[in-house]
Amino acid sequence: MAVPADNEVGRERPWRLFARAEPAATLAAARRVARQLAEGLTGPRARSAARALRRLLGVPAVGLADLSGAAEWGGRLPAAGEVTALIETVLRTENQAGKPPLVAYPLHVHDELAGVLLIAGTPQPAAVRETVGWVAEALERARLDASADKAAQAELRALRAEISPHFVYNALTVIASLVSSDPDRARELMLDFADYNRYSLARHGEFTTVAEEFHAIEAYLALQRAVLADRLRVQVRVAPEVLAVPVPYLVLQPLVENAVRHGIEPRSTAGLVQVRGEAEGNDCVISVEDDGVGMEPERAAAILAGQGDPGSVGLVNVDRRLRTVYGAWYGLVVETAAGAGTRVVVRVPRFQPGVLAR
Repeated sequence: MAVPADNEVGRERPWRLFARAEPAATLAAARRVARQLAEGLTGPRARSAARALRRLLGVPAVGLADLSGAAEWGGRLPAAGEVTALIETVLRTENQAGKPPLVAYPLHVHDELAGVLLIAGTPQPAAVRETVGWVAEALERARLDASADKAAQAELRALRAEISPHFVYNALTVIASLVSSDPDRARELMLDFADYNRYSLARHGEFTTVAEEFHAIEAYLALQRAVLADRLRVQVRVAPEVLAVPVPYLVLQPLVENAVRHGIEPRSTAGLVQVRGEAEGNDCVISVEDDGVGMEPERAAAILAGQGDPGSVGLVNVDRRLRTVYGAWYGLVVETAAGAGTRVVVRVPRFQPGVLAR
């Protein structure tokens, strides 16, 4: 079985990059191929990866195929039946009538067959081993990234559903008590309750704006002030220039809820929650601070590491999503001490490619 020649089959390229190029160039090529395979063997950039591998190996064609038989090629595509037969048997083929052989090399991820690398031609064995290693590592990384993304989405769904029954009961009780004595106030709180639930539970895109997050924060704090009365004081200040900044959905509201539930509610006296948003150069900086019971810094570090109690899913989720979207430097900063309150700082770029509110 052979792959029909394209316009370069007659002048098969030498084993170039592996043998002659600087190690840095080879490493750069490997990284580029890994990025192109981030969405799998038949993703939108898999064909570019196949073409890059063909150039590196100096062969007429290179194919990447998954277990369904779907393939992306750098070179002319063989008949579908040929590809399917290779996937099913993962066999080495014989050179037929002097044409370049088509050879299938299995790609394993965690000891499981994930697909095959198809090579038309006769590259050096060391180059093939190196290439198979690159592709397998890229697939493993892609699978891990996909698993992490699914975990983050599952946490976000849990976050949306994490409305405290105790809070709901208390809010509705307060609203009911005001229906007769202060119907206008009861109506306002009922609208706040509806806004809070709509924003928390409705389906949203991945990103929203600082203005939308602050609107949800104000609705929540209005309800909590009605429930806690004089025990809760609130200050909310946001600079107009950051209102339109896009941020991940539900990235601020959980921090405010955490300040009230774990900072102020356990206090025996009144407490203050302050929320500020302002521009600092090219960044938008938002802080949520309470003068509540605080915690040991070691416990805060454990919570952000995912080792806290189940009720801390909000902080962990926000921290992970910030790092995923903006990079490791943009995770949460938590300043706290037992009995000294807690301050959580969110810093995001005001303008970030690919981050758009919908």
